[in-house]
This record gives sequence, structure tokens and C-alpha cells, in this order.
Amino acid sequence: MTASTTAPDSTSLERDARLVNAREKEIAPGEIAIGVIIGRTSEFFDFFVYAIASVLVFPKLVFPYVDALTGTLYSFAIFALAFLARPFGTLLFMWVDRVHGRGTKLTISLFLLGGSTMALALLPSYAQVGTLSAVLLALFRIGQGVALGGAWDGLPSLLSLNAPEEKRGWYAMIPQLGAPLGLLLASCLFAYFLAILSPEDFLSWGWRYPFFVVLAINVVALFARLRLVATPEFERLFESRELQPSPAFATMFRERRTIVLGAFAPLASFALFHLVTVFPLSFVTLFAEEEPVRFLGIEALGAVIGVLAILASGVIADRVGRRAVLGVSAVLIAVYSGFAPRLLGAGQVGEAIYMLGGFALLGLAFGQSSGAVNSNFPPESRYTGAAIVANAAWVIGAGFAPLVALFLASRFGLWSVGLYLLSGAICTLGALAINKEFARRAA
Repeated sequence: MTASTTAPDSTSLERDARLVNAREKEIAPGEIAIGVIIGRTSEFFDFFVYAIASVLVFPKLVFPYVDALTGTLYSFAIFALAFLARPFGTLLFMWVDRVHGRGTKLTISLFLLGGSTMALALLPSYAQVGTLSAVLLALFRIGQGVALGGAWDGLPSLLSLNAPEEKRGWYAMIPQLGAPLGLLLASCLFAYFLAILSPEDFLSWGWRYPFFVVLAINVVALFARLRLVATPEFERLFESRELQPSPAFATMFRERRTIVLGAFAPLASFALFHLVTVFPLSFVTLFAEEEPVRFLGIEALGAVIGVLAILASGVIADRVGRRAVLGVSAVLIAVYSGFAPRLLGAGQVGEAIYMLGGFALLGLAFGQSSGAVNSNFPPESRYTGAAIVANAAWVIGAGFAPLVALFLASRFGLWSVGLYLLSGAICTLGALAINKEFARRAA
């Protein structure tokens, strides 16, 4: 193997992986797609296991000294810490990438992600250690965020760039399938343990089992991704596309317009993301006093609808264009925001309409939201720029959404949640319009 195809300071892990894959002659887009789906599903499974526990477990286990609403708000505040930590993880692991190679970066970040999530399974309660329980919860959540920032591998960008011109929308939606698939797994696991255990047993030990599952899933995801990133062919694809880490701060300064537009373009889907996954579970648990098993079943069904809608977004985008899909779906989300949130307070039928309709819209919008303006980056900045855009979009559009939505709903009513969602739709339409205008001037 020549030096030109060897990653900087390549480790024995990467060399061994190359030997294992030496028989492979080329990597097809379909193989990249499988690695992307497995990797993203594992990340979102971690995400939703924590999100569900932040509603059903942590308020009672960690914050029993306050009322249920306040405890859930505290839990959502800690939930947001991972999104704030993600940019720091990106900076740290970009350095690891440059110095030690992509295989080392992925190995450390995914084991940190799995380890932080699994450590939550051992979290002591407030009754056992007092306020240290909340401190540990926050530290483990920060560990998740740092790891998620480091787990960026450039596979979605590579997949999009290697897609046939007439299939760009189809390949753009593939990474997004990880979100509903991760939610489906997490919802079914929690629903199973809630169904077979008494409330006391679930709160004592049953909730911990989904967190233990995380490590096994992350190990599978690690090998699926290493199989791709550790091959010489993959290295050549990165080199030919110039998808190499660039200095983060220099990239942020040089490409600030693209980063800002990229962060705001998907806000409609990112805001809706948590308003049909995390927030509704908290609202019906606190105010409708429903059994969470039933609602987790609705979420699982919604996740299936989300998968179908994401697939549909790829087909539609290849016919009418990604920008059109994003724009039309933002308009539909704006219309949805005017009436749908109040359905959560209209009984079980209203809840089902809100959830299933919301997942259908989410799939259409979220399916094309990944890297909506990443093609605007010059090749030498695309790898790092895409990571920065993803982090910024999640912080602005999603990180605080459950906290803000629950606070607004508890203080002003569900109509205010609709205004919050409407603001995201307006941001998306504004970013798309500005991006189109800049593109026209550059033409």
C-alpha cells in the first residue's frame, strides 16, 4: 500500500481493517447507504432511549423533590446539554481524525457514545446519593453530546456526492431513515418493559435495560462504518472528493454565510422533530394522565409512517427538486402549526391525528433536510462545513424544543406551541429564499 492511500498516523486498527477488506474492489453507493443507515440508527436509538427516559424516569428518579412538571422541565434542560456539547466534540475529534485517522476517531467516539449511554443504566437515584444523581445525569448527557459530535464520519456527504445526478433526492433521504428507525426500536423496548412490569419494578430496574442494549448496537454500527472508512477505496473516494477535515475556526469564518443558511434551512423539520417525538409524550403523561404504553405504541406507528414519508420525499425530490420539497413542506408545517398542536388536548382521537399527521409531514421535510446547502461549500471545506452545519441546526432547531414547548404549553396553552413551530417554518422559508437569491446572483 502506498503512502498516498494511508490515513495520517494510521493505527493498527485501520491497517487490520484494510487487510480484512483487501478483497473488495470497489464500494458501491448501496454499500455506503447501508453503513449510513446502521450508523445513524444507532445514534438515534441512543438519542431516543434517553429522550423517553427523560419523560418517564428521570423526573421521578432524579428530581422527586419537585412536582412532576418541574421535574420534567429540569430533565429537558439536561437533555439540551448534549446539543451544546456536540460542537466541542466535533472540534476534539476533528483533531483526532487529522492526527490518528478516521478509524481511531470513530472507535473512540462510538465507544464514548455507547459508554455514556450505558452508564446511565447504572445511574443512582436521588434517594441514594442526593443531588449527585443530577450531576451524574448531566455529565453522562454531555458525554453523549461530545461523542455525537465526534461520530461525524462524512458518510452522508460522500453518499450524496456519489449519487447519480437523477437520484440525488433519493440518496439524500437515506441518512434520515435512522431517526424513525431509532425511535421505533426505542419506543418498542420501553413499551415492552412498561407492559410486562409493575410501575415500581419499571422505575426500580426495568428502565435500565434499553440503555444496556445501546452498547451492543453501537458495536455493530462501529464495524459497519469501519468496513467503509478503513478501506483504501474509501480513502481514495475521500481524496478525490477532497472531503478532508479543514481547520474548524477558519472554515466557520470563511464559510459563515453558507453555515448560517444551512443551519436555518431545516428548522421547520427540526422543530417538528421534537414536537412529534419527545414533547407529546411529556404532555400526555403530565396533563392527560394516560398510560405511556399506549402513546409509545402510537409513536412506534408514527415512526413507521415517518419511514414511508422519508422514502416518498426521495422520490418526489428527484422529480421536482430538493428545494421545492423543503419549501412546500415548510408551508405545510406552517399550516399544521395553526391547528394541530391543540389536538393533543382533544382526547385520544385528536392525539392520534396530531401524531400520525405530524410524522407524515416530518418525513417529507426531514427526508430532504440533511445538508440542504452543503453543495455550496467548496470541496476543501465540505467535510468540516457539513459537520458544523449539522451541529448548529440541531442546537438552534431542536436542542431546546422539548423544554420550550413544554414550558409554553404549561404556561400559555397548546396554541403557543403552534407559534413556536410556525417560527421554524418561517426560518426555513427565509433561508431557502435567501439561498436562492445568492445562487441567482452568483450565476
